Amino acid sequence: MMMLMRSLATQAATGRHLKILSITERAVEVRLCEDGYVAWLPLDKLGELESAKTVYRAIAISRSQIESCLQDIIAFTKAAMEVPNYYLWGGTLAPNYDCSGLIQAAFAASGIWLPRDSYQQETFTQRITLEELCLGDLIFFGTEKVDHVALYLGNGYYIHSSGKEVGRNGIAIDPLSADGDAISRGYYQRLWSFGRVMFSYMVKG
Repeated sequence: MMMLMRSLATQAATGRHLKILSITERAVEVRLCEDGYVAWLPLDKLGELESAKTVYRAIAISRSQIESCLQDIIAFTKAAMEVPNYYLWGGTLAPNYDCSGLIQAAFAASGIWLPRDSYQQETFTQRITLEELCLGDLIFFGTEKVDHVALYLGNGYYIHSSGKEVGRNGIAIDPLSADGDAISRGYYQRLWSFGRVMFSYMVKG
């Protein structure tokens, strides 16, 4: 059964399409239709779901269309940074995001859907080299696997939402350099790959 969110439940935005997988005594297991991400909603939010009248479908979008949105995408992240915020694991809604939630929200605001998690976003994008890195590309970090993502702003800087223990507990701009402060150096040492968004994952059709 495909359902449509009509109000907030955990970090699912109004209008997000979900498929119910199972219902337990305490929670509802759902799959997000735009990328297959599995999550849980509190059982008391079940009544806030309604049957969807449309379905998601995969689409292609030209790179030139994406490039025309990059300034707006960057502006979204900078505006989010100006609002008091903190890092929220699983956060996909303003003001408190996790790393991939911020990236997904910024692109979605321009009609471009990316998968939910940083490792999914890394697989989804076209791999590029450091030398090819351009404004609006994604930077991925990790050790054993990708676990963090940032948006490249150009001129050697990126914006990201990072955690309290190893980051800045919220949205900040850092240099892509081994010569910055302890936090930016720590992320630089965990560089994994670079990716370019080439198409949108899903739209309602």
